[in-house]
Amino acid sequence: MDTLLVVTVPAIVVLLMASAFFAGSETALTAVSHGKMHQLEKDGSRAAAIVNRLVEHRQRLIGALLLGNTFVNILASSLATSVLEDRLRHHAVLVVTILMTLLILVFAEVLPKTLAIARTDRVALAVAGAVRIVVGVLGPVVGTVQYFVWRLLGLLGAEEEDAAGSFAHDEIRGTVSLRHQEGTVERESRDMITGVLDLRELTAGDVMIHRKNMMTVSVDQGVEHIVRALLSTHHARVPVWREQPENIVGVLHTRDIVRAVLASRGALKAIDIAALVTPPWFVPETMALEELLDAFREKHSHFALVVDEYGVILGLVTREDILDEVFGRIPDEHGEMAQAGIRPQPDGSYYIDGVTTIRDVNRALDWNLPDEAATTLAGLVIHEARTIPDVGQRFAFYGFKFEILRRQRNQITALRVIPPEKMAKKGQNAEAR
Repeated sequence: MDTLLVVTVPAIVVLLMASAFFAGSETALTAVSHGKMHQLEKDGSRAAAIVNRLVEHRQRLIGALLLGNTFVNILASSLATSVLEDRLRHHAVLVVTILMTLLILVFAEVLPKTLAIARTDRVALAVAGAVRIVVGVLGPVVGTVQYFVWRLLGLLGAEEEDAAGSFAHDEIRGTVSLRHQEGTVERESRDMITGVLDLRELTAGDVMIHRKNMMTVSVDQGVEHIVRALLSTHHARVPVWREQPENIVGVLHTRDIVRAVLASRGALKAIDIAALVTPPWFVPETMALEELLDAFREKHSHFALVVDEYGVILGLVTREDILDEVFGRIPDEHGEMAQAGIRPQPDGSYYIDGVTTIRDVNRALDWNLPDEAATTLAGLVIHEARTIPDVGQRFAFYGFKFEILRRQRNQITALRVIPPEKMAKKGQNAEAR
């Protein structure tokens, strides 16, 4: 019996160490930084390359580690029972259960997993080679087990493809938001990253310049009028219409006009405007910005006209409008607030143009107004109010207070917005008085 004790106790210790290895490896490899591992692999790290290969087949990796961990834990408990059953008799099961639970919990679960969390990348690189061997040996068994598991889950309506869905965008978005709250990611960097992620969710209709705000010229107007209009604008391209503004027949490039003026030595009547007009390119309002950006690249174009399902002109969109969604509006000499139609007031409120998009407002002021039901701030107020408000009316939505400052016909042109923190401060001051 003493010989059995001398042999069995070291074996249990080795099994507990193996259990700690499996538990720590699982935690490290599932929480490892994928970006850092890929960079290390590019730098020539063989261990990082192994980690990346293991993580690519996550189900197989976790299955092999769980199988190994379960096996050594059961074997260790069985050996402990065989040693103590003759000494403790009918109390052996209870004592072994309590003893092994404590040993496994402390030394084979909590300790290695805590270490793996504290030094995730380092532990992952250290265990990668050994884990690859374990996965190679236990892979066939794990594959068989997974096959029967998915057959059972299939009876409940679950499909294997459901587990293969990609959540990369949501994971990146959540990580960036968390890091911003922790102060490790600047607001500008957060907005830029989320702007890239939003390209597949936003459409041309979300970022277009509405037709009411489009600068256009008529091909039927005099050459001198058209030339002066184009040379006085800051737009590089201007839509051209015939007979009625909705009938867009082409696009004029300011650069072509300048070349024509120089070539004619100032003789404007000699310029053939029709020859300078290029064919228009129409895109549907539902076209995703990610797809539209690719189309801009393929067509070598920077400019498109947006139409609805009936072919009616809704507005225009440029490549710069898409880039603004990623990098934000580049400020001019008036500053970013003025350019976005946002004017801060001394009392902490903001005067905002009604046509200013909710995304621009959220980005400029770090607010979180919803933009699912409306694109502009005026549209949000009309949507929530369920009516077209009159000047002077006030509303409270989402913790903000909105006051209508100006209205032109049925269009809200200016609002005063008080953010939640300013409203709370006013309430505190009122209570103090």
